[in-house]
Amino acid sequence: MRAAKSDRARITDRRAAMAHEVWSGLNRGHKEIASKYFYDERGSQLFDEITTLPEYYLTRAEAGILRRVAPDIVASFSPNVLVELGPGSGEKTIMLLEQLTRNSSAPVYVPLDISESYLEQLRAQFTKGYPGLEVRPALCDISRELKLPGMLQGPLLVAFLGSTIGNFDKADALALMQRVSAVMREEDRFLLGFDLKKDEAVLNAAYNDRAGVTAEFNLNVLRVLNRELDCDFDVQSFKHCAFYNSLEGRIEMHLVSQREQDVRIDSLGFVHVANGESIRTEISCKYERAEIEALLRQAGFEAVRFDTDAAGTFGLMLAARAQ
Repeated sequence: MRAAKSDRARITDRRAAMAHEVWSGLNRGHKEIASKYFYDERGSQLFDEITTLPEYYLTRAEAGILRRVAPDIVASFSPNVLVELGPGSGEKTIMLLEQLTRNSSAPVYVPLDISESYLEQLRAQFTKGYPGLEVRPALCDISRELKLPGMLQGPLLVAFLGSTIGNFDKADALALMQRVSAVMREEDRFLLGFDLKKDEAVLNAAYNDRAGVTAEFNLNVLRVLNRELDCDFDVQSFKHCAFYNSLEGRIEMHLVSQREQDVRIDSLGFVHVANGESIRTEISCKYERAEIEALLRQAGFEAVRFDTDAAGTFGLMLAARAQ
């Protein structure tokens, strides 16, 4: 029997994979850094602050919908397991767990994330908060794979909230939905939160807040890379830029270099960044309801119900595997 990898070996493997992904992204025709690297402890704190800003409507809108419809959703098919892709700060998770633990005699929570430390934090938080709940974290990068623990007694409610689906381009969003469909059974359901298309001024304001918190959040990704990969980005020489790309139907966040520089990326070498050149750090695709339904159909789902907030800013779709 092969021995399990040591913690040090797993850390080395993750660092190597991260270094090669960052190196590849920065050597493309248009430089980019994957948005998943925003979320160290400081990045998570900044994002939590963003969700409370007056300009950033998304979290409040989705939470309001969930507060209203979570009881009906859970009652409609009585799930035993909540699988959450890329769990957030916990507020919306709690809304679903409150219903799950009331309706199931053996409730299980399965958070999926790339951060082992964050998964352990969630395990401690929800094991303490819900004594009858079994918490079974799964370490994986949902942009590449879905790995669920074995022996899950369904039905499953697979939740992908926070409009995180918008951080994937259309092809990658479809591929992720197909991975979700592949792990689901007839009795399971998929709950998807997504931001709806709206006035461009509202969208641009949400990612360019007056307090500058989003700008600091954006710059923090460079601090993460400097620390994790021994890079030497001059953080102060970059400026935050976010705008709605109407042709692609998405917000784009960039960091624009204010000077010419050569940046070391781990032990792989140097990347040249020209004065005025931008590095794209995030996309946030906005959808019409019909566009999400079309993607779900392509991935092997059929829509079961659709809910939105009173202002029509945000959507929540429940789907089942198509028969």
